Amino acid sequence: MRKSTTKLVPIVTLSDVHVRLASRAGPVHILRGIDLTINTGDQVGLVGPSGAGKSTLMMILAGMEQASSGRVEVAGQPLHSMTPDGMADFRRDYLGIVFQSFHLVPSMTALENIALPLELAEDPDAFVKARHFLQEVGLGARGDHYPAQLSGGEQQRVALARALVSQPALLLADEPTGNLDQSTGKIIIDLLFSLTQKHGTTLFLITHDEALASRCQRVLHMHDGLIREQK
Repeated sequence: MRKSTTKLVPIVTLSDVHVRLASRAGPVHILRGIDLTINTGDQVGLVGPSGAGKSTLMMILAGMEQASSGRVEVAGQPLHSMTPDGMADFRRDYLGIVFQSFHLVPSMTALENIALPLELAEDPDAFVKARHFLQEVGLGARGDHYPAQLSGGEQQRVALARALVSQPALLLADEPTGNLDQSTGKIIIDLLFSLTQKHGTTLFLITHDEALASRCQRVLHMHDGLIREQK
């Protein structure tokens, strides 16, 4: 049998990443030397208790927090040595984020919310692409509605479309069903997996739900600032 010659290309490389914060009681060590490689196209689930360091790790990957020490590369970009302006450009060009709270702009319609990152990037086809992704999440008839006129599940669909409309290399999803009931959450998760697979987007999913994490190709467990991989 011929062996596969497909080359795995890392999209995330973390080497000995530490995060320490000062407090009145002394330094707090949140991440304790994280080594992690995620390859392009992977679907990776991260589970662990509250306070384990999951959200801090996501903020490091998003360039929203700086590691105290170590090397952080995402999509070939050295986040550990970037300027704030460089970080902003990185998020615009390579990253999509879906939060537990939808973070839609209340004064913008669903279509305008989805088009926003493309408008900021001065894409002349922003609304054409936004309308396409509105259709992809099943809300083609709701483009003129404001967030307050949408259900929680519909708002999260808009947030997912907004995160993917720029065709990011990496999608970070932080408890994306945390504010939804079980049946609505299942719809969102099915969309999340189908759309990231369809568009070849690498997925890093943070969740408390072991069953949800198990839908990913890889499952990581985090405890007390350290990661171990489920075999």
